Amino acid sequence: MTREIVYIVVEIAIGFGSGLMVGAGFVAFLTVLGIIPRLVQLSKSIDWMKHYQASVIVGALLGTYLSFTEWTLNLPVYILGFWGLLHGIFIGMLAAALTEVLNVFPILMKRLGIDKELLWLLMAIVIGKITGSLFHWIIFVDIF
Repeated sequence: MTREIVYIVVEIAIGFGSGLMVGAGFVAFLTVLGIIPRLVQLSKSIDWMKHYQASVIVGALLGTYLSFTEWTLNLPVYILGFWGLLHGIFIGMLAAALTEVLNVFPILMKRLGIDKELLWLLMAIVIGKITGSLFHWIIFVDIF
């Protein structure tokens, strides 16, 4: 009985410590990429800065909770579609911020010698991402 309690306490400590490390890494990743300040700069909404930060924290906590519990949300399809749209926007912004920080596109364009075709490259990436996502959701996901 005592040994089981020790195992449970150790598992809780390891889980909590691991969660703190992953969460700190996620926040550091967002900080290095500067997503929230960039959002504020682009949208000219400095008054909403605390709301941006709170939404990232609440979203991370809610996502973690929903990932590790048996609890599910039985929502209508249009709400799930909106939820998926928000996830797509977040992932797209994360990818765009990462490429912006690393200057991937300017370096790639200079190496390939096609500096003037940057718009076409970006449009190809956007259309490819949209087409791939639609293909996945229409073909592989059984919504109804």
